[in-house]
Amino acid sequence: MLIPVILFILGLVIICVGGDKFVDNAVIVAKKLGMSEIMVGATIVSIGTTLPEVLVSTTAAFNGSPALSGHGEIAYGNAIGSIICNTALIAGISQLCRPSKGVDKKSFNWNVGLFFLFSIFLFAVQYFTGTISRLTGLILLAGFVIYTLGYIKLAGAGSSEAQAQEEEETSLPTALLMLVFFAIALFIGARLLVDNGTIIAEGLGVPERVIAVTFIALGTSLPELVTTITSLLKGYASLGLGNVLGANLLNLLLVIGIPSAIAGFPVERQTTFMDVPISMLVMLVLTVPFFIKKRGYRLQGLALVLIYAGYCLYSFL
Repeated sequence: MLIPVILFILGLVIICVGGDKFVDNAVIVAKKLGMSEIMVGATIVSIGTTLPEVLVSTTAAFNGSPALSGHGEIAYGNAIGSIICNTALIAGISQLCRPSKGVDKKSFNWNVGLFFLFSIFLFAVQYFTGTISRLTGLILLAGFVIYTLGYIKLAGAGSSEAQAQEEEETSLPTALLMLVFFAIALFIGARLLVDNGTIIAEGLGVPERVIAVTFIALGTSLPELVTTITSLLKGYASLGLGNVLGANLLNLLLVIGIPSAIAGFPVERQTTFMDVPISMLVMLVLTVPFFIKKRGYRLQGLALVLIYAGYCLYSFL
């Protein structure tokens, strides 16, 4: 039991240090490219924090993992669960501690609009067919191409105001390499934390299902959680918000899109009629205030956290 405890603590240290440096280099990239905080959070940062989940899903699909061949609904449920965790817990804590203000409207609208478009599309498909087919997966991957091209256009049309700020000592190529390095560090730290936390929990007699809805579910969102908290501490609340929004959309388009494009799978009724609607509900709670007042509120953050607590309580019962 001693070794898992040591590795658990090591994982915690790695994600804390990795998250700190990851945010620092993301801000440098944003300034160098003249991108807003929310834009760099929704693109570069969210890709970095979601990449581990994409790689795991893709590798499992190509290797014929039982989790994806015959039981692909588990992978789908995990992706939807990550969206709920990202939005209700991580973004909820973020708005509760330091509400975001003055977000980039074009970037925000583009991301949120695509999220609801593809969420409704997925809900309709599984409602009428009960499955996620290969064609659906290909449409989701096409959505990722559209998402990327849209952000390239937004970045090109963006203001160069940030470029007029004082130049950072770190060059753009170095900052991008550091982003990749610390994204990998976040993944390694999260795996150490989750894997050894699970071993410790099993050793203490915690039931497997409780482990699944706590350590495993939260573990897949640890990079987003660490990045968001670090962004808050450094005063970059919009970067953390962009990270959550981008990660949610990437969960739909890539984490679900890649395995389903390789091999379609059935979807459980509970996922269709509870998990997916809740994922859209929490996104509405998170985003509507920004459309109306162009800012977040602590009450909104509290509502999100309470919804997540209720969702977890229901899952336990």
